[in-house]
Amino acid sequence: MKKGLVLAVDGPAASGKGTIARALAKHFDLPHMDTGLLYRAVALNLWRWGGDPSSEFEALRAADDLGFDPDDPELRSEPVSKIASSVSAYPSVRTALLKRQQDFASQSGGAVLDGRDIGTVIAPDADVKLFVTASAEVRAERRMKELRARGINVHFEEVLADIRARDERDSTRAVAPLKQAPDALLLDTSELTVEQAIAEAVRLVEAQLARA
Repeated sequence: MKKGLVLAVDGPAASGKGTIARALAKHFDLPHMDTGLLYRAVALNLWRWGGDPSSEFEALRAADDLGFDPDDPELRSEPVSKIASSVSAYPSVRTALLKRQQDFASQSGGAVLDGRDIGTVIAPDADVKLFVTASAEVRAERRMKELRARGINVHFEEVLADIRARDERDSTRAVAPLKQAPDALLLDTSELTVEQAIAEAVRLVEAQLARA
């Protein structure tokens, strides 16, 4: 029997879902997992080995005995981000990481998880599901500012093209595609500040819990 509060936060790249999930975890005093970091860790292993991202076999090998430092800055580097987007489409890699995510979601104290398939695959029985989104243009602007803050010189058009390419890969992959669960609450952050988006997320969760 499930115990504790489980919150599922899904959405496309740079929608704000990670920031919102961390804020919800703090607000409700729950452990948080950014499931995207698991795929980034696989990508980082592959990158450091000089492996081939187009080889599902090599990507699966990179998922073996996955240990990583979540604060490693290379996990969020652009090369690793692009590899992660590719390897996350491989069914064998997703299967290899599935149990780790489901175990986290089913721990007795509850949990907050964010990713692309939390509400549809990882924790379909979550107490509250949020689908966080924003326009591709707004998300590209956010990502561009983030990259420039790290000293990476990028242009808006190339970041926008990358965002759209990731959306296409994530939403059309055969296994666990990015999509809003039928019972997920939609939160569009396009016109919201970070503080407003967090406040709205908390309001949506508390309202859903009150109805339940």
